[in-house]
Amino acid sequence: MKLTTVTNVSVDGVMQGLGGSDEDRRGGFERGGWALPLWGADVETFLGQVYQRADAFLFGRRTYEIFARSWGAIDEMANAPIGRALNARPKYVASATLTDPQWDGTTVLAGDLAAAVSELKANREGELQVHGSGTLVRWLLEHHLVDEITLFTFPVVVGQGTRLFPDAGPDTALDLADFRAFTDGITLQTYRPAGRPRYAT
Repeated sequence: MKLTTVTNVSVDGVMQGLGGSDEDRRGGFERGGWALPLWGADVETFLGQVYQRADAFLFGRRTYEIFARSWGAIDEMANAPIGRALNARPKYVASATLTDPQWDGTTVLAGDLAAAVSELKANREGELQVHGSGTLVRWLLEHHLVDEITLFTFPVVVGQGTRLFPDAGPDTALDLADFRAFTDGITLQTYRPAGRPRYAT
């Protein structure tokens, strides 16, 4: 399987609490809901197509629980294109503490995560998508398990909150595979990791 990550970020790289004021208040975060006012119909349609393209999904525990309470439980959301894809396809959760997932079609990856993800990539066809799940995405990148990175960048500087990439981490060169612009200034960039960057001497 090809492992792809799909992340909504602000211009300053924040991915925390994009959906609502109470979605994620960790660390005293008070600026939740920054993405929804910019969310247009063209982005929603395109993102629905991205979800429909997936053959399976991989989540960190926090994002999994947010999605299970929304796309997996609210009828209006479950019957939307994104919800239909999520409810119909296998879901994997990287967690050492989740023991009884309630969302149908969920498998918990509680042991050697690198081995489990590598096995999924080697033994299944199609696309394994990771949405949100910042801690997991950073770990997957560090372990060279990501084949493609898609960023939906929103034209806002949030100024606080958890960012997708850490202040110090592995360096990675990226090849641009796709780019497009949507209404209200949202842009999409799809990158493929391309080894270490080259540095000027």
